[in-house]
Amino acid sequence: MSDATRLSVFKTYKLYVGGKFPRSESGRVYEVSDSKSNWLANAPQSSRKDARDAVVAARKAFGGWSGATAYNRGQVLYRVAEMLEGRKEQFVREVAEAEGLSKAKAAAVVDAAIDRWVWYAGWTDKIAQVVGGANPVAGPYFNLSSPEPTGVVAVLAPQDSSFLGLVSVLAPVIATGNTAVVVASAKAPLPALSLGEVLATSDVPGGVVNILSGATAELGAPLAAHQDVNAIDLAGADAELAKELEIAAADNLKRVLRPQPVDYTATPGTDRLTAFLETKTVWHPTGALGASGSSY
Repeated sequence: MSDATRLSVFKTYKLYVGGKFPRSESGRVYEVSDSKSNWLANAPQSSRKDARDAVVAARKAFGGWSGATAYNRGQVLYRVAEMLEGRKEQFVREVAEAEGLSKAKAAAVVDAAIDRWVWYAGWTDKIAQVVGGANPVAGPYFNLSSPEPTGVVAVLAPQDSSFLGLVSVLAPVIATGNTAVVVASAKAPLPALSLGEVLATSDVPGGVVNILSGATAELGAPLAAHQDVNAIDLAGADAELAKELEIAAADNLKRVLRPQPVDYTATPGTDRLTAFLETKTVWHPTGALGASGSSY
């Protein structure tokens, strides 16, 4: 068959929940267009039920992921970078279409996103030394502070940075042992949905990352109010929506990271690593050193 008569095989984009690729339980889809209003694909329009299913998957995965060694988590994040490197051409095309960039600029964005995974992979077994340690106290005690993951984190991905911004808010969440429910950019969800395919083949356990596409407000509301979500990153919410979600999040005292201007091309600090960590402090008696020697 000649190329002239061959029909293209269009990609069916699906959600990524619990390590699997379901369609939205609602059966809804919405049209995704490029910067010139040309149709690209139909993306699943997730429902509140999809959001709840994603939280269940994230909670189920939390014990194993948070219990893994920090070194092992670093290996897994580095593997994500390796897999992205091998599929760079696909992501360059999707980012260029999603954000209206030239191929060269899109390639620079994808390179930065891959490097961002490597950056956070290197931090997994070092952040504890930066934010934890021994505390000087009055008395015969060891006083040790150690960071621990908060739990299930809902992440509203940035709207205008469909890939680099997404990676910049997702990678630090899972690097520190949390699990994530991600709401992709509503207008440019395709790079995020393709990232799910990479995560599925990158040794990331199912449920550690769950990716939903659809209306940010529709999905953000049930996630902010969900009693089993421990924290929420409002990076992709506008000021009005952020206020509504922050009020809803207060019901179970969620940690909230408010939206703020961020240059995602700049080298990140540790702010997002520490945003979803809890500090556990342990006291332990050292014994008393007297004239007759030590006693315990």
